[in-house]
Amino acid sequence: MTSAWPESAAPVVDNVVRRLRAAGCVFAEDEARLLVEACPDPERLESLVARRVAGEPLEHLLGWADFAGRRIAVGPGVFVPRRRSELLVRLAVAHLHSSRLGVTSWESLPAGAAHDAGRPPVVVVDLCCGSGAIGAAIAAAVAGGAAALELHAADVDPTALEYARRNLAPWGGTVHRGDLFAALPGPLRGRVQVLTANAPYVPTASIPFMPPEAREHEPLLALDGGSDGLDFHRTIASAAPQWLAPGGVLVIEVSRRQAETAVELFASHGLAPRIESDEDLDAVAVVGTAAR
Repeated sequence: MTSAWPESAAPVVDNVVRRLRAAGCVFAEDEARLLVEACPDPERLESLVARRVAGEPLEHLLGWADFAGRRIAVGPGVFVPRRRSELLVRLAVAHLHSSRLGVTSWESLPAGAAHDAGRPPVVVVDLCCGSGAIGAAIAAAVAGGAAALELHAADVDPTALEYARRNLAPWGGTVHRGDLFAALPGPLRGRVQVLTANAPYVPTASIPFMPPEAREHEPLLALDGGSDGLDFHRTIASAAPQWLAPGGVLVIEVSRRQAETAVELFASHGLAPRIESDEDLDAVAVVGTAAR
């Protein structure tokens, strides 16, 4: 990168660290390094540091978020993918590996080889997709598999969808604008092997207590899940059986206190539910399997 920085930027980084730490940034050293690396000159750095000190998410300033080992493009006004949502990716990929959906495994093909034309594509849908991080991570994890991936993502937020198109383009993903299943093409009914959703699940009354960088800089529609945080989950669980293929799964993120209620919700709509969690990610998901 062409830079106006002196040969040693250590004093610059140290100054940024002090300012970020004073503003309450827990990972001030890491953030300072990233901001300095992202800025070609002191003027640009001053602008970004001032915005970070004022509470803007670091990811919005950098233009990307680290998610499942990939850089996902994000920007102002877009929900920043959380590391805990990597659990959804892991569960989705595990299902694709273990299922018998015309795919025996996701083993890499020889260089230059094509997907097996005799196998139908594996259909993955990500609802409430935001920047498309979950779909992109799933696609990256199964790239080079013996079956083609047909990836769809949907959201109501046009700003988020601009980023989703960028993040899913390398994987041939199709992005749809609309409210949950209403956004999807009808021919997908009964064909979806994996349906992921990081739907809003923060109870309305808890929104004021969220960190300022979330409640002030991310869209409310990506956070507010209604009185108990499960409004979207109810809608998704009720309609999911119509869209899932036999044996397909719905994988949705919840909080720990919501998990048992979500299990009951899934079961009431004919999905066989189970709770999955990851302590390191501080993540909880409910997986519902459609009848075969």
